[in-house]
Amino acid sequence: MLSVLAGLAAASQARAQDLSRPVEEAPAAADLPQPQSDEEIAFAADQLEYDDNSQTVTASGNVQLSREGNRLRADKVVWNRATGQVHASGNISVTNPAGDIAYGDSIELTDTLKDGVVENLLLVLERGGRLAARRGVRQNEVITLEHAAYSPCAVEDAEGCPKDPTWQIRAVRVIYDPHRRRVTYKGARVELFGLPLIPLPGLSHPAGGSGGSGLLVPDIRYDRTNGLELALPYFLQIGTNRSLTVTPHIYSDVLPMVETNYQALLSKGAYQITGYATYGRRVPTSSSLTADSEKDLRGYIDASGKFQFDPYWSVSGSLRWTTDRTFLRRYDISRDDRLRSTIEAERIGNGSYFSLAGWAVQTLRSEVDQGTVPIALPVLDYRRRFTDPLLGGKIQLQFNSLAITRTEGQDTQRAFAGAQWDLRKITGLGQEVTFTTYLRGDIYHSDENLLTETALYRGDKGWEARGIAAAAIDVRWPFIGEAFGGTQKITPRVQIVAAPKLANLNVPNEDARGVELEDSNLFALNRFPGYDRFEDSTRLTYGLEYSLNRPGLTVDAVVGQSYRLNNRATLFPDGTGLSERVSDVVGRTTIRYKDFVSLIHRYRLDKDSLAVRRNEIDATVGSRSTYVMVGYLRLNRNIGPEVEDLKDREELRLGARLQVTRYWSVFGSTVVDLTDSKEDPISVADGYEPVRHRLGIAYQDDCLEMGLTWRRDYQQAGDARRGNTYLLRLAFKNLGI
Repeated sequence: MLSVLAGLAAASQARAQDLSRPVEEAPAAADLPQPQSDEEIAFAADQLEYDDNSQTVTASGNVQLSREGNRLRADKVVWNRATGQVHASGNISVTNPAGDIAYGDSIELTDTLKDGVVENLLLVLERGGRLAARRGVRQNEVITLEHAAYSPCAVEDAEGCPKDPTWQIRAVRVIYDPHRRRVTYKGARVELFGLPLIPLPGLSHPAGGSGGSGLLVPDIRYDRTNGLELALPYFLQIGTNRSLTVTPHIYSDVLPMVETNYQALLSKGAYQITGYATYGRRVPTSSSLTADSEKDLRGYIDASGKFQFDPYWSVSGSLRWTTDRTFLRRYDISRDDRLRSTIEAERIGNGSYFSLAGWAVQTLRSEVDQGTVPIALPVLDYRRRFTDPLLGGKIQLQFNSLAITRTEGQDTQRAFAGAQWDLRKITGLGQEVTFTTYLRGDIYHSDENLLTETALYRGDKGWEARGIAAAAIDVRWPFIGEAFGGTQKITPRVQIVAAPKLANLNVPNEDARGVELEDSNLFALNRFPGYDRFEDSTRLTYGLEYSLNRPGLTVDAVVGQSYRLNNRATLFPDGTGLSERVSDVVGRTTIRYKDFVSLIHRYRLDKDSLAVRRNEIDATVGSRSTYVMVGYLRLNRNIGPEVEDLKDREELRLGARLQVTRYWSVFGSTVVDLTDSKEDPISVADGYEPVRHRLGIAYQDDCLEMGLTWRRDYQQAGDARRGNTYLLRLAFKNLGI
């Protein structure tokens, strides 16, 4: 691929033929008979003359010749039967079996239509792009072009007037050897906007769409931490289904880094392995002092793959691991705060599902001890769904098992078997009624429970068992009619759920910690996010769903609340919206107007004061080329410090893009942390803490992408320092001959 880019640059030196000259339509020709064999030439013309003395055949007027898939059109063709030479002139076009069309002022060919000489050649490639040359020679299937130029870019503007291509390759000579499947350039150079760039002597690249080894487009970047960076990838085509890309990263302020990426496509699946390695100084995340730093081997590995053995069974996995917590941010590879590695065998059948999996997480957060992060192995889940032969409806059986291990924390093992029955009915008045019953039996084992800091999550040490039962009736009554020039639907909804009291706190809580009332779980059978906690209450949930659909406009909304019928103690902590008998009010509004406006608003209101406990807005206004994006989140839930998974915060995200001209645009974005003591009582922030700013300018047309981006990061951890980063990006589209 890199060599293709090099090939592009090489062809820009020598002045070749004009790529933007118009192509004349070939005149309508007489019907061309089909040749009976590869040795036979099919022929058609308006007029034919034969000279016995010179043994020449002259065809004129819409002449066509065809042999072995090669077709010639011209106004006049003279064929010397004695020498086998064919001379064509006037509106000449030659089409090869691949669909490429060559135009020229005059062409001399052999009577096989394979070898010959073309003057003032213009070749229009079937895959897009043009190649022009003063002279082209084809001999023994080797093509040599003199003073040539190549470009895949458009040569006409929006009004159809000729224009110079955005970029092109010019070369003194271009040689294509079909046996080697390689294009070689002599005196090659790339021209960008008519300006010559770096010459590339000895440039060559593979022909066709199969790709080949060579240099790729380099990346140029500058940031405060590493200085000026030059990344120069080299692509190595190992085989038709395997490739290796090696990218040295050269920095002005630190030692170089090597990046490698190996990809393979096999008969049953595919996988890729990416690795980074360098030797340098790192600073602990708890300190920014150079005295605390140390030099060591630093790196990161990212591997993933999936194999489909038959229509049902597959195996997939991923590996993400780094040597230290700041490497990814230091070299601007990723801003993830945790890395997850997985392995899974999966079977998806007709009505059944089986999964045997495992996962581990590496934390990159400075305040989290790696020993407290869980490792799950194995994780088993089996489900079987079928139709109830007695009452109708659907029955789903499930078996699930989980084992969690920590090197410095609580260990937990869990297994359960459950069954769920759902029956949906439509009444004569149009109500949609869904009946649900749920039964499950759990068994747990845990130890080292006191190492879990949050008491609500520990459970009792040793073996514990639990039985779960629940029943629900969910009624929707939609009213549909015409309104506001479209179709309107108003749907009142009522749900009753009954469940006996459970010994929830006797078992550990590993997967049901981040609980909060929101529109997505308002009518859920269990509003805890996982299996370790089940809502043991009898409750009434009521709400209203609304939708409006008219040409170009859709509006969807839902709002609701729940009331707990029994007065026993609840599992839900204060601030989740579910801790009292009457819940908070939650809702969501979605508005879409054509492709111009998109607005999603989620909220939760305090049941007593109507104070906004959750306010989340995601809005986009504009077209695909010019738009403004706004994201705002405020979580002011007044949650106590005893729940570690639900911290409050306030954040603003802005992004915009302005299309200045047809090809040029400017863009920018910002992320600002607005959290202060109103959201988080222990926060010392002043309510305005920038996280990241970004600003750039970009050019994009049908064959070139180019841009310059400035980014400033304000957060710092160890040797991942705050500061400015500048990135220059240049990408040539449709690069190749």
